[in-house]
Amino acid sequence: MYPSHREREQPIFSARAHVFQIDPSTKRNWLPASKHAVTVSFFYDANRTVYRIISVGGTKAIINSTITPNMTFTKTSQKFGQWADSRANTVYGLGFATEQQLQQFSDQFKEVKEATRLAREKFQEKFELINPTLNIAAPQELSEDRHSPPLLTVNGPEDKLFRSKSADMEQLTSEKERIKKMLSEGSICEINLEAELFTLQDSNAKLVAALHEANTGVVEWKKQLAEYQEETERLRDQVSAMATDHCYSGCLRPSYKRSRCIMVDY
Repeated sequence: MYPSHREREQPIFSARAHVFQIDPSTKRNWLPASKHAVTVSFFYDANRTVYRIISVGGTKAIINSTITPNMTFTKTSQKFGQWADSRANTVYGLGFATEQQLQQFSDQFKEVKEATRLAREKFQEKFELINPTLNIAAPQELSEDRHSPPLLTVNGPEDKLFRSKSADMEQLTSEKERIKKMLSEGSICEINLEAELFTLQDSNAKLVAALHEANTGVVEWKKQLAEYQEETERLRDQVSAMATDHCYSGCLRPSYKRSRCIMVDY
């Protein structure tokens, strides 16, 4: 499935990150797509002028996202970023080890997005130069062959009714799009909050682990201190006993000599 694409695609940037996808049922919770950090790469297809983000976990592609000018990579915390892919109908999230890695990935995403926009504009300009009258010829042929309906050309009651219905439909469509936009913005806010919560939970877990390690070190240090104190007391007792023995033996010898001297004098 992938070899044919890889032959014509070239990697232009790679990074290591933990990959997440938004829960399709709730659209709120993050689901881990990889058990550990994996390689996430930008690929460029020169034949089709297409950029893709690809990540493979084992034998399964966990990210296969084609970059479009409408995509935006959002940094939701110091080490976490995300982007929505409407074609894949999902939101991807990446957790990096450092803030610098996140910034590098974000900068690369912006460059690829801009390159995609420029490539699309060049293609449209080239297409318009090759087919300058394409948009004009099609309506004329349709009008000559099928004859436009009278409602579009007759200025009568039916024409007013048609225009009124068209205006109502446009208003309903506009209202529907506005509601969709509001819901989408609300979902994005919830996703950002969920990502921030994930980052806080990860930081809290690291702090707890560090505190546990520090407490373990304190307990070990206290144990060693007690052993040192016990050894010190033992050595002190030995030194005290040796000093007492030495003093006792030293005090007896002079008195013995004095007694011998007195006996000789007699």
